[in-house]
Amino acid sequence: YKWFDDGELNASYNCLDRHVEAGNGARVAVIFEADDGTVTRVTYADLLARVSRFANALKKRGIGKGDRVVIYIPMSIEGIVAMQACARIGATHSVVFGGFSAKSLNERLVDV
Repeated sequence: YKWFDDGELNASYNCLDRHVEAGNGARVAVIFEADDGTVTRVTYADLLARVSRFANALKKRGIGKGDRVVIYIPMSIEGIVAMQACARIGATHSVVFGGFSAKSLNERLVDV
């Protein structure tokens, strides 16, 4: 059985661009509540701009399609931006929990 053989998909486009292109850029895409209770709302347009900036920064560092990126960051809007930026340029990302010991972190990085 084959489905969408040789097809391509950009998850970042589906999550962000298509909403902005449909005129929904001002709508809230993400509501994030930090540990201290601070609530941040980010629109599709703002999130797309942040993701695009970070994706371009990754590309300037030579990271691209097929490369692997480890994301070591607390749960935050920035974490979402990093994951979406990787998807946007075709890089595979792996999120590593910030509470790991140095030994546990090293074991996970070796696997990537």
